[in-house]
Amino acid sequence: MRTPAAPGRYHHRVLVVEDDDTIGRHLEAGLRGHDYAPTWCRTGAGALTEAARAPYDVLLLDLGLPDMDGLDVARDLRARFPDLLIVVLTARTEDIDVIAGLDAGADDYLVKPFSMTVLLARLRAHLRRQAVAAPVRKPLRLGDLVVDFSARRCALHGVEIPLRAKEFDLLAVLAERVGEAVSRETLMAEVWDENWFGPTKTLDVTMAGLRRRLTEAAQAAGGAPVRLPEITTLRGHGYRLERQPDQVD
Repeated sequence: MRTPAAPGRYHHRVLVVEDDDTIGRHLEAGLRGHDYAPTWCRTGAGALTEAARAPYDVLLLDLGLPDMDGLDVARDLRARFPDLLIVVLTARTEDIDVIAGLDAGADDYLVKPFSMTVLLARLRAHLRRQAVAAPVRKPLRLGDLVVDFSARRCALHGVEIPLRAKEFDLLAVLAERVGEAVSRETLMAEVWDENWFGPTKTLDVTMAGLRRRLTEAAQAAGGAPVRLPEITTLRGHGYRLERQPDQVD
């Protein structure tokens, strides 16, 4: 069962996946009142069907669905729609649950009960970041890793590494300042938004994912020598992407 989005003046299509009627109605009314076009699904299966039927800009996803785990929905839709903005709405408050949601492909999360004002502010922040056109810049070589800013991809020995959107954004900010210390505040402002309302734990999870994917790519090289740039943690400050001796700017 779904409540379809209304046509007309709305700017962004939002797929709401929430089995609680009170929360679902609240989200639907709040979104529509701020020029979003929400479609409300009450099950994971319904959400997967709906996402395949029409394009969406945003997914608001409850994890405790009656027919399947919301994490499975997130993984499925992230794989199919890399640019979809996924915000998890969850009553699960343990760190491991939050990390699991982000690792499943979510861009952000809100713990229930949450403020509609904060949700709308986060949506504006994420969508504003997506709308900013990046300046054209030639690819940057860091050892055997090539970061292509315009194509939003990176490759190791010519093999593309499948980074999530925020993982690439994080790598791009560090690569643009290679050799420099980049503060957590700068990374949060440039990768998420200067008006970010959430905890910086999101940064740590995204960084862990980026490091893991780079390591896995190096391991998949089949024993060939691999020169990967090291991401150094600067405790109490942020991170630094180390400059390579033969770097090509």
